[in-house]
Amino acid sequence: MKRNKTLATLTKAEEEIMQIIWEMDRCLVRDIIDKLGDPDIPHSTVSSVVRILEKKGFVDHKAYGKTYEYFPVVSKEAYAQNGVKSLVEKYFGGSPKKLVSFLVQSEDMNLKELGELMKTLDKANKAK
Repeated sequence: MKRNKTLATLTKAEEEIMQIIWEMDRCLVRDIIDKLGDPDIPHSTVSSVVRILEKKGFVDHKAYGKTYEYFPVVSKEAYAQNGVKSLVEKYFGGSPKKLVSFLVQSEDMNLKELGELMKTLDKANKAK
């Protein structure tokens, strides 16, 4: 995946199925249904969502006759990175500093976690 490419947004259902595909790496629709744990979910519904994920560029497939094996094309890390970048741009004016400040002020991040973040940032800066 190209770093500058913005990924499509996934619906809740698409993301739930994508999480399973990331976890399994390669799977059939029936494997996804098994992982969802709800035998009442129609095969056609899950299959439709997987095809949408394929159209959005998140998965691809390999055909074995009429059976399709699906696998991720976009990594979970790339999707997460895109989501965080979008969140920072949308709600914090593109400033990661404002995001961290928000987390600290809303008490979602304690001093120990902040210190660990600072160490990570320091290592990243030294690596550059």
